[in-house]
Amino acid sequence: MNKKMARLRRARKTRAKIAELKVMRLAVHRTNCHIYAQVYSGCGTAVVAAASTVEAEVRKQQPNGGNVGAAQLIGKLIAERAKAKGVSEVAFDRSGFNYHGRVKALADAAREGGLKF
Repeated sequence: MNKKMARLRRARKTRAKIAELKVMRLAVHRTNCHIYAQVYSGCGTAVVAAASTVEAEVRKQQPNGGNVGAAQLIGKLIAERAKAKGVSEVAFDRSGFNYHGRVKALADAAREGGLKF
């Protein structure tokens, strides 16, 4: 089992529990250069809100998308967009990544922005 397969195995457990609860899901994905966040509907089929460091407006504010500052910006942005759609409570899906560094910074910023999880 390689590193990616191990991460996806960890993610599968979390996603199964969230699907069982039928709640909105804030999913995070990170690469070396970027970080992405999406809020999925309770059934898991529709994306309610999304934010990432590849967007042009975000790149103007934060040219490097692979650091903690960019993750904080995306956390605030996803919280703002989710609140605009009427979403206030979500389940946090870290996609098998450790709750540390950029993933933690995004989660903390989303909490400060008004999302509850």
